[in-house]
Amino acid sequence: MQKAFLSFILAIGVSLAAIHTKALETKGTLAPLIVTATRNESSIGDTPYAIVVSGQADIHRKAFRTLPQVFREVPGAMVQETSPGQGSPYLRGFTGFRNLMLIDGVRLNNSVFRSGPNQYWSTIDVLGVDHIEIVKGPKSSLYGSDAIGGTAQVFTKDPFTGAKDGNGFFLSRLSSARRSTVGRIETANLIGTKSAFVAGLSGKRFGDLEGGRDIGRQTGVGYDEYDGDLKFVHRFGDSATLTILHQRVRQNNVPRTHKTIHAKSWEGTSVGSDLRRELDQERTLSYLRLDAEDWGLWADEARVILSWQEQDEVRDRIKSNGSNQLQGFQVSTLGTTIQLSKGDEEDRWTYGAEYYHDKIDSFSSSNSIQGPVADDASYDLIDFFAQRETLLPADFRLIAGARFSHASAEAGSVQDPISGLKTSLEDDWNAFVGSLRLAVPTETATWFTGFSQGFRAPNLSDLTRLDSARTNEIETPSPNLQPERFLTSELGFRKTGDGGSIEITLFHTWIDDLITRSPTGDIIDGENEITKQNSGDGWVAGAEMVGEMSLSGSWSLFGHLAWLQGEAYVYPNSNLSDRRSEYLDRLMPLMGEGGLAWEREGSPWWGEFSCRFASEADKLSTRDIADTS
Repeated sequence: MQKAFLSFILAIGVSLAAIHTKALETKGTLAPLIVTATRNESSIGDTPYAIVVSGQADIHRKAFRTLPQVFREVPGAMVQETSPGQGSPYLRGFTGFRNLMLIDGVRLNNSVFRSGPNQYWSTIDVLGVDHIEIVKGPKSSLYGSDAIGGTAQVFTKDPFTGAKDGNGFFLSRLSSARRSTVGRIETANLIGTKSAFVAGLSGKRFGDLEGGRDIGRQTGVGYDEYDGDLKFVHRFGDSATLTILHQRVRQNNVPRTHKTIHAKSWEGTSVGSDLRRELDQERTLSYLRLDAEDWGLWADEARVILSWQEQDEVRDRIKSNGSNQLQGFQVSTLGTTIQLSKGDEEDRWTYGAEYYHDKIDSFSSSNSIQGPVADDASYDLIDFFAQRETLLPADFRLIAGARFSHASAEAGSVQDPISGLKTSLEDDWNAFVGSLRLAVPTETATWFTGFSQGFRAPNLSDLTRLDSARTNEIETPSPNLQPERFLTSELGFRKTGDGGSIEITLFHTWIDDLITRSPTGDIIDGENEITKQNSGDGWVAGAEMVGEMSLSGSWSLFGHLAWLQGEAYVYPNSNLSDRRSEYLDRLMPLMGEGGLAWEREGSPWWGEFSCRFASEADKLSTRDIADTS
């Protein structure tokens, strides 16, 4: 009770709820403009999707250490943090490669993203972000594979805005509980009247964590991170803009603490046996983007993006017997996007094409054939999409979209799970998905509804993963997989006014050919072998509510609540005749947040009293029960 009271007191001084900030932004005559839902600027109030926007005020005031922590404030989201450097959001029951992350329209997801929670969203520097848009539910009709639970897009900072607001800033943050130091220095400057740039450097050092009276100090959880970014924008008159960006993130010795002897048991969890298990992560992204208007017959607006991204990962593991293993991979991704728009808000077509090519090299000190994924491999995504937004009588807004996707994988060096010899694989898949959405405004509110299809093509991690998974598990390659398919129906209600705001959303997702892990009954190096297969059908349904109410003066109440339920067919053991329906892995319990906030217009002072809560997480799958570390 004393710890809970202390947490409440500290919250008053260190945080302001993101939902409160978002609600303040929607007051007045203009709602925030968002891009991710339709690929064009549109008002949240007119868009038939459940959307959350987090800006710089949210990020700085809440003192988020990593990007995944931003999702703590998203209704219907749950964040799993294995350690400070390994956070993974769950959106509507899905995590990892079933959620899509974009950076200024460029895919972060690549073909080595693994199943379940992974750390790759943490390789985005949260201090270099301008704002984040999160659209919940499938968006495969606009963004292709992986856009299932939700699509998040990070927008980097605009140098013209930065130069106008001031030439730059310096941020430094210390934390005694985390023994951490976080800092950023940033500058934005004009070059003449038509060009500007913004450049920033971030440094983060995380140390031991104070876990409270029952846990004490947790060692073996800290790491260092160094980030840099540069963005240049040039305006060609009023009709075209050229943007060039480069960013780099490097994380050193990020521990998977729960797999090591440094873990601490809590509520019956087991302690790992490794003496060390650490990851070095490095990611670089460069892109060139051209935005132009007045393209004549075919388009009023056009966008062309050429991107190059590299991801390097090295894992250093020392087992309990003292043996050392190094493994890792490098992924180089070439991306191209062409997007054209024709028409206006009453009738607008948006169409285009995307292409992404991954080149993968992997290694392992204990395996000459492959590392955690196939060596000498490639993966391609080729997509064509079209969408029409139509304003109907009575200001009804209809959005219809479709997308054709082709995915192909080639792996030149894969270890055969049966013979143990070197083999290769080659496969490809096609998918056609659609979406139909309707927004119905009334005098005081907006209703929205619709159906959206989603799909996820098997990636190289599905097909060729040879690496540890959950507690005492090792995953082996699984060829001959088929794409996962999803269909979501949604009904929502949104009302915003001077007195506050409220949004309620109900959804149901049907799942077909879900790829799940199942045990084979074999033991490899003391760990249970698991493999993947399209186990069958499933579903997930939920309800989300978010609201804010203005009180007298500068006070307001805020809160959000989310409920989720879902099941899918799995093979819980090596008996292939034992196929049963179980709860989805790591199913989110009833969760929410509520609080009281104070902020006076024009004042630099603010305050908040908040409480985040969750019911008992007792809906567990067989693999959840076995996963004790």
